[in-house]
Amino acid sequence: MADETPLDRFKHALTGASRAVAHEPEVEVAWSADAPTVRGKQMRVPLPGRSLPADQVREARGVADGFALRLLHHNEALHARGAPTEPVARACYDVAEMIRYEALGSNSYGGMRDNLDAAMQLRTAGDPITRAIRKEDVPLPTALGLILREKLTGQAVPERASAGVEMVRDWIEDRALGDFDALALTLDDQKAFQNLTLDLLRHLELTLPDDLDQTPDDSDDGDEPEGEQEDEGEDDNEGQGDPQATEMAGEMSEGDDDGEGETEMSSEEDMQDGEPGDEGEEGMMPVRPNRPWTDIPEGFDYKAWTTKFDEVIEAPELCDSEELDRLRAYLDSQLTGLQGVVTRLANRLQRRLMAQQNRSWDFDQEEGLLDAARLARVIISPGHSLSYKVERDVEFKDTVVTLLIDNSGSMRGRPISIAAISADILGRTLERVGVKTEVLGFTTRAWKGGQSREQWLAEGKPAQPGRLNDLRHIIYKKADEPWRRARRNLGLMMREGLLKENIDGEALLWAHERLLARSEDRRILMVISDGAPVDDSTLSVNSAGYLEQHLRKVIDWIEKQSPVQLVAIGIGHDVTRYYKRAVTIMDVEQLGGTITEQLAELFEVE
Repeated sequence: MADETPLDRFKHALTGASRAVAHEPEVEVAWSADAPTVRGKQMRVPLPGRSLPADQVREARGVADGFALRLLHHNEALHARGAPTEPVARACYDVAEMIRYEALGSNSYGGMRDNLDAAMQLRTAGDPITRAIRKEDVPLPTALGLILREKLTGQAVPERASAGVEMVRDWIEDRALGDFDALALTLDDQKAFQNLTLDLLRHLELTLPDDLDQTPDDSDDGDEPEGEQEDEGEDDNEGQGDPQATEMAGEMSEGDDDGEGETEMSSEEDMQDGEPGDEGEEGMMPVRPNRPWTDIPEGFDYKAWTTKFDEVIEAPELCDSEELDRLRAYLDSQLTGLQGVVTRLANRLQRRLMAQQNRSWDFDQEEGLLDAARLARVIISPGHSLSYKVERDVEFKDTVVTLLIDNSGSMRGRPISIAAISADILGRTLERVGVKTEVLGFTTRAWKGGQSREQWLAEGKPAQPGRLNDLRHIIYKKADEPWRRARRNLGLMMREGLLKENIDGEALLWAHERLLARSEDRRILMVISDGAPVDDSTLSVNSAGYLEQHLRKVIDWIEKQSPVQLVAIGIGHDVTRYYKRAVTIMDVEQLGGTITEQLAELFEVE
């Protein structure tokens, strides 16, 4: 079509290529701001920017090729039957299967090989293996997967991960014996490859005795022709692990040593939702568990071990002026292709809100504006009175809106960019219609508990300590501050290392208390997040769901008893299981309609 953009043409081409590779004409490709996923014949792929940056294009192609190869060569039911139950072994098992079917594509097609390599380079860039300084820090599933990929395809380990891999290479290869050579000969036979993978895990001393009984034998009914395997795999796909979802499997293996709070999930649920890792270093990304908690104990009591190390800080104090300007310039570059969205949103929202400020009429007046509904009567009986209307001023409630933004590690990349863009658009628009706006962020000061945890350890690790991390609540813009003075502060969200853990319940209470202190008649709290609270330090020493239960109680109290109106926008994740009034967006193109409708509805509530 003549009006198609290059991005539209890219989407169509990638969808067609995925269907061709998978041999499935019903494959559907959606475009996501969150982590890539595949369910049956539906895949979510990272959306490149409008200008189609080369690295983002390669990433999208690599992810789509990997998912298509999975549909073609992977039987999920067979994979699940042989899966070990021990978490690290399961992560290694899943990674090996992903390497198998991606190797089939890499070894057959040069273009696909380049795409998959680009996707692997980007996946590895955010993996803890790139920050390992000791052998014990290396996530075994990641290292094993990269070595196996090297053996099966001849592709070198990504440079960023090479140091970490070399720390454990000799240990892995000494125990693997001839396993890698045997695996290379069974790439096109999933069952044989699976059996050899379990042998490899046994040689690495990763499987328990009970796991060894799960090795499928020749009597298994998993040796159907490949086409039948695909159909069966789609049916079973909903409840089973996704090898592609183990990109951060190293984080999962580390988290098992330190965290007891996540052990109630089955291994299959772990791989579907993503296991929160042991985020012990700067820049690691906790993955949302997103599991339902419906039974909240009546006697649940939330507490913090100490609040001595918590901080409420203004954005400029976390960054020097020069860097803040540079980060704001980077955020502006993300807004370059969105000027149309910004303008449409501003105009639409302004019309909706201004209309509410003065839209009531008194009819059947003797003077005023001519009532169009009475035109016929005016023509027939020109002397008839009461054909006019008078506009009556309606008091428009003085309003303040607080935007509370999740600044956790799992928001890195597109999600935090979308959140910052949302704040920018919303702040500018509401200021134009005379509505005050406050922008706040929440995270923690450190990974793995910081000074709070150190104090707890020094005092003998008392049981059930409660929240065990140092809070960092950030003020990006005060409600009474002009937007022109605060706009550059939003660039701070783009800073590497800012985004760590998130403790949503206390952040919600903090933002809520600030709103209650305001004098405005109408107070609105809008939360932008991507899922559940995650703090490994707290969850590892308290009951499962400790933070999530507190968040639910806080939300319930605000929604039922507080004068503050609460609404949430989920970025890439459904947050309706927490908030009664909530919507989900996947990319910035959805901001206009989503924010406009949500705010307009809230302003109409009396």
